[in-house]
Amino acid sequence: MINRLPRGPVALAVILTLGLVIWLASGDIRQSRESMEDPFEAGTDQPARVEVGIREATPYQPEVVLQGQLEPWRAVTLTSKVAGTVEAIPVALGDSVSEGDAVIQLSEESRREQLEQARAELERAEADLSGASRLRGENLASQSEFLARKADVAAARARVRTARLGMEDSSPPAPFDGVLNERPVELGDDVQPGDPLAELVRTDRLKATGRVPQQQAGRLERGQPVRVVLLDGRQLTGTLTFIASAAHPQTRSFRIEAELDNPGQLRVAGSTATLRIGLDEVLATRLSPAHLNLDEQGKLGVKHVNGENQVRFSRVRLLSTDNDGAWVAGLPLRIQLITRGAGFVRPGETVVPVRANDGSEG
Repeated sequence: MINRLPRGPVALAVILTLGLVIWLASGDIRQSRESMEDPFEAGTDQPARVEVGIREATPYQPEVVLQGQLEPWRAVTLTSKVAGTVEAIPVALGDSVSEGDAVIQLSEESRREQLEQARAELERAEADLSGASRLRGENLASQSEFLARKADVAAARARVRTARLGMEDSSPPAPFDGVLNERPVELGDDVQPGDPLAELVRTDRLKATGRVPQQQAGRLERGQPVRVVLLDGRQLTGTLTFIASAAHPQTRSFRIEAELDNPGQLRVAGSTATLRIGLDEVLATRLSPAHLNLDEQGKLGVKHVNGENQVRFSRVRLLSTDNDGAWVAGLPLRIQLITRGAGFVRPGETVVPVRANDGSEG
């Protein structure tokens, strides 16, 4: 094999050419290696660039939001206290009645005669007492006889009162101004004591009820404003009037009640609604939930840049969230919020803030 290699000037030229090519190639590689930058050391002397946007705190009224239901301000079911037959229905279903108006008229049966008899017995008992008192003054009647006549008068008066109530119970009056909502009896029906006659409701004012979680119960006070959002979007306003002192043993929630005005007589009693209870006004900042971070202790906060271009982490208290953003409390009145790049910088690090050009400042 060696004997077959070319010899003489030709062989020398080939060897020199190959050596030259190898030398040139090794120089380019060495120069390329020397000119490469270490990606882990590149830019270590330059601060990171972050995008910032101005956010300012404004007055904000947080709310406790819960689901509840609406009830009539007052509701009562009138029941029969005496036996009788329905003789008249002076008020139609849905009609308004005033306090004291008759709602149902029952037959009197023999109650009028019983009242007349009780009154006559009372007159006789009073006459006997008057005679006993005169005889007692002349020492012609004993003290025990006088007291017996006095007891007869008291018993007769009780019978008159019972008979009069029986007459009044034949025509039960409305206990308050309201609307006749139900009437389970018709003309000619026989009723017994305890049978329901009519349901009366008052709806010019309403009562909103619900249950607030134990974590939020301490933030509520009587007199706080309440806004009730109905299923169709309409709203009613009122005031918180009651907060239970003890939680429900199963749900650990506290019952609340609110008084609402219903000037339009909306037919919403018995329906569900969203209750929004207004708390004390605070200074809060509006921002996107995407800008919220957690620190090493797992506390919620945001990263922003101070006047010295240093990154700061401020803890916040989340007040409310919706589809468009979140309200938080605990930030300075005006901050440069890091809107892009917050995940690549640490608190205390100096950065180059670049204002966002999306027009979303404020």
